[in-house]
Amino acid sequence: MADSSYLKWPFFEPHHARLAQSLDAWATKNIEHGHGSDVDAECRQLVKALGEAGWLRHAVAGKAYGGAGEQIDTRAICLIRETLARHSGLADFAFAMQGLGSGAISLAGTAEQKKRNLTRVAKGGAIAAFALSEPDAGSDVAAMACEATLDGDHYVINGEKTWISNGGIADIYVVFVRTGEAPGARGISALIVEAGTPGFEIAERIHVIAPHPLARLRFTNCRVPVSQRVGAAGEGFKVAMRTLDVFRTSVAAASLGFARRAMDEALHRVTTRKMFNGVLADFQLTQAKIAQMATQIDSAALLTYRAAWMRDQGENVTREAAMAKMTATENAQQVIDAAVQIWGGLGVVSEQPVERLYREIRALRIYEGATEVQQLIIGRDVIKNHS
Repeated sequence: MADSSYLKWPFFEPHHARLAQSLDAWATKNIEHGHGSDVDAECRQLVKALGEAGWLRHAVAGKAYGGAGEQIDTRAICLIRETLARHSGLADFAFAMQGLGSGAISLAGTAEQKKRNLTRVAKGGAIAAFALSEPDAGSDVAAMACEATLDGDHYVINGEKTWISNGGIADIYVVFVRTGEAPGARGISALIVEAGTPGFEIAERIHVIAPHPLARLRFTNCRVPVSQRVGAAGEGFKVAMRTLDVFRTSVAAASLGFARRAMDEALHRVTTRKMFNGVLADFQLTQAKIAQMATQIDSAALLTYRAAWMRDQGENVTREAAMAKMTATENAQQVIDAAVQIWGGLGVVSEQPVERLYREIRALRIYEGATEVQQLIIGRDVIKNHS
């Protein structure tokens, strides 16, 4: 681990440092930096490997269901994502989606739902997905149109979801649908839909600049038992927001992992690139750029692990998670861009580490709440608390 000094910060307990160091050693031996041509197969293999090695236990809650603890340890989740992102964006994705995809079940599922689903997710035996966004309902979740109507002891789902990570390879989808108990956000429920359920299909596979499984889902008279509803009817929006509050901070941590890897690559370049009877690091402009990158990384890390620590103390962290997510993703974009510039022509060669990081960071400024949405959350909260 190139820089682990932050593990001594008071946000962490001794077991957190051991976790990060153990995972780093495991990832060094077991994860390839590049991606093959079959991203679906690689993602499935990563989920299996992470499950067999025990890392996915941290993504679910409840020791009886295979979890590492009774509650999700946000700091552990963040350290795992940061470490995996430093090694491989797809490995981070594989881990994160197991947690996000099953998060609603961890937070609000019944004992039977947890036993059936979380146990498999924790072992890497089932792949999970979180199906919230729609073609016309992304940042404005309450505008969703995908609906489910009651028919006896079943819900009948009709509509579409899009931008769904793990779409096409997941075994379990937690789908948020309009059930009509009240207008807007108060009339949304969460349902567990298993792959292969009649009336559920993958309408389109979506290809993006940093390849990972992504799809548009279609539901046509898809019947799901009421017993597969997660939480109470009409409480789905609250379940979704609680889930995002856990994992939004971890998006910041993944950004940190990308930024730290970019810094490692930049430091290697400036200390070995010969130029004008010296090396690139000898120039004051280079030193100034490295200083700026280091400060951006530390400022993001402080906000990220403050939010994670606060949540683990049982505090509401909606504002703090938004600050962490906004700052870490935006700072990481700048750090990685600087690393590409430092590498010069090699920095834009396909599949070079900094070129890959440049593609991988971009989506993090959008998903789980775009930067502009985080600004709204922060601004409204600051104003409300001033009143």
